Amino acid sequence: MNRHSLIELEAVLAIVRCRSFRAAALDLGISATTISNAVGKLERELGVRLFNRTTRSVSLTHAGRIFVAQIKPALEDIQKAMNTARAQQEVPSGTLRINAFATAAREIMAPLVLTYLQHYPQVHIDLVTEGRLVDVVAAGFDLGVRSADLVPSDAIAIPLGQTRHMAVVASPAFFEQRAIPQVPQDLASYPCLRIRLPNGALFRWRFEKGGEQLHLDVEGPLTLDEASLARIAVMNGVGIGYFMETDVREDISTGRLVRILEDWTPPLAPLCLYYSNRRNSSAAFQAFIALARDFAKGRLATP
Repeated sequence: MNRHSLIELEAVLAIVRCRSFRAAALDLGISATTISNAVGKLERELGVRLFNRTTRSVSLTHAGRIFVAQIKPALEDIQKAMNTARAQQEVPSGTLRINAFATAAREIMAPLVLTYLQHYPQVHIDLVTEGRLVDVVAAGFDLGVRSADLVPSDAIAIPLGQTRHMAVVASPAFFEQRAIPQVPQDLASYPCLRIRLPNGALFRWRFEKGGEQLHLDVEGPLTLDEASLARIAVMNGVGIGYFMETDVREDISTGRLVRILEDWTPPLAPLCLYYSNRRNSSAAFQAFIALARDFAKGRLATP
């Protein structure tokens, strides 16, 4: 099967529009010889003559009229698609797909994602949260958000800069009849909320102090795989919970939750926005990267 270039098809429409090979060549910015050769090649491959040509006039043959009627709408759609693509290089628009851990998504939602949408209302952000690690390129995502130690080595990463900690918390009522644990090993005597990872394994609570590292298998009445559910259980006095500090920061500051073992939860690897090396990226993508760099430098205010 022969494949025809757009220039051959555009040449046919330009000749119909301009009613002259020479005028069509000027319209397309090519030579008269080039446009004549393009049409001749197309006619040979189709096996029909598209134009009746004399020294004074050019007109479509019957086959040519049918051919033009069928290709004109398709070429208009192609041109429209190309114009739309070019526009995305100038004005941020279209869709950006981002993959992130749920906790990471919550951390960037207000200060970065919502700020971006306020600046660029023509862009749609498709933010997918999942616990498993994915190849963002193979899965069709533009960007990923993970802790720095989980970013692929061949990706371009932008550290988002904020200090991150885990937090061990319980409700004030939970400690009314109990002593507050002083070291992680004390947790063996307390009901704790167990955490199930995306791969089905149980998460071991991690602690570190003065070079000593501990990974504890806690026990308790409830196992959950979602931080928002664990927060509800802890708020209702079911047990002690282990959270990203950002997920319970407001509860701690207002006294709804009591933080313990804070000296055993050192800083974690920072969050990173990462992506593959991309050329000719859209204006929407470039604008998000620029805003992320401002966010990393602390130059963005929460909406």
